Amino acid sequence: MRDDRPHDLVLFGATGFTGGLTAEYLARHAPAGLRWALAGRNPARLAAVRDRLAAIDPGLADLPLRTADATDPASLAAVAAGARVVASTVGPYLRYGEPLVAACAAAGTDYLDITGEPEFVDRMYLRHHAEAERTGARLMHACGFDSIPHDLGVWYTVKQLPADGPIAVDGYVRAGGRFSAGTYHSALTAFSRMAEASRAAKERRAVEPRPEGRRVRAVPGRIGRAREIDRWAMPLPTIDPQVVRRSAAARPEYGPDFRYRHFAAMKRLPTVVATAAGLGGLVALTRLPPTRRWLMGRLAAGQGPSAQQRAKSWFSVRFVGTGGGRRVLTEVAGGDPGYDETAKMLAESALCLACDDLPATAGQVTPVTAMGDALLDRLVRAGITFRTLKA
Repeated sequence: MRDDRPHDLVLFGATGFTGGLTAEYLARHAPAGLRWALAGRNPARLAAVRDRLAAIDPGLADLPLRTADATDPASLAAVAAGARVVASTVGPYLRYGEPLVAACAAAGTDYLDITGEPEFVDRMYLRHHAEAERTGARLMHACGFDSIPHDLGVWYTVKQLPADGPIAVDGYVRAGGRFSAGTYHSALTAFSRMAEASRAAKERRAVEPRPEGRRVRAVPGRIGRAREIDRWAMPLPTIDPQVVRRSAAARPEYGPDFRYRHFAAMKRLPTVVATAAGLGGLVALTRLPPTRRWLMGRLAAGQGPSAQQRAKSWFSVRFVGTGGGRRVLTEVAGGDPGYDETAKMLAESALCLACDDLPATAGQVTPVTAMGDALLDRLVRAGITFRTLKA
């Protein structure tokens, strides 16, 4: 368990907007005795974050600070070597993420982030999964709104269906609120690199083991009416289906033949058509460097909505699961997805790795694979709703 290291948990990127919210959540909810620290490239800004945390809990006035820069591998290696778990909010991850992943894989340190960038996740698997397996590190991506509600929501749904036959699950996402600057920049980067992402995915498929004797698929759906939830459904091209598929490949509870589809749910068909057209136009604009730079400048990293604005935000993901002659409708729901709940999900995932008794895993793993019910229970206690609407 690497108990000889000085820190149980280090939060890297604590001076950013989402990093600051994650630090505040830890200040309120970290268990007594947890040895944690903040890390970032600017000592003065780190100290300012610590002062803010000390106003929440005076005992944090001496919280350790570690200076580290995403462009300085030696500083990241020192952070990784001194921690059991490192959680990172520094993105876009394709630009800034790999050196810390590499440092954690080499040091046998558990790593978490909130990326939604498929190319980054695939490249980290290709480059660092084997080393992490050797050292015992767990490398876990997409530990925010991408993809905790969807990964854990499908797991919650599948557990209510017989595992001795085919299982199919459809996820329908609804949300109200502003997405984070980091998510925005990551999405634009991903849109501009679709060819590179396709190559990385193909390279990963060529070397990643498949489950023996089982079939696991995440397939694109079609625009249509989802009668179970009384909404129009549009296929949602996010990282979430890939995360769900990898969890299903790792666990027999998903049955011998598992299929997942992922949608955005909307009330009106014209909204679906307008959204699809707008998304297509955005993808086209990201292919041109001048318009991509202009789009990147529309939302600055480190900025975010006020607490009052976030309090009005929400998300709901409903899952329709079928298998063994049964049909269930479940829901995962919570507050502001882009900031407050993402910070909560990352923090609870990090605390789960640092504090809970978990099955032995190593390498690049998903939240369900590494934490499963332990994380689900934490999220429920933290106020995220998991419920069965029809069984």
